[in-house]
Amino acid sequence: MIRVRVPIDLHAIAIGSSAFAWGTPMRLRDLLGWAVREAIGARAPRDKFERSLARTLDGLAQGAFIVEVEGRRYTDADAVVLCPPTARVRFFLAHHSYAR
Repeated sequence: MIRVRVPIDLHAIAIGSSAFAWGTPMRLRDLLGWAVREAIGARAPRDKFERSLARTLDGLAQGAFIVEVEGRRYTDADAVVLCPPTARVRFFLAHHSYAR
């Protein structure tokens, strides 16, 4: 499990939508970018981050794994996710293969 700190949309709160104080809507691909950054570390080189994110998005698009955010499962990087200030992101293999 990777814990990702999600910024609160202060503009949405300022115009009167208090619902966004409890969660921030965003595309799954953006959240995965923050999860990859958290996993490889803030000091990792930019090219390593870009390669890691590209491989993560490719794996999701090919159906190699499923992403779970706060208990809801997603298979599409363009899906909109409502994230709390600290989101729990988990990755699950889509298919189990057992070695014999």
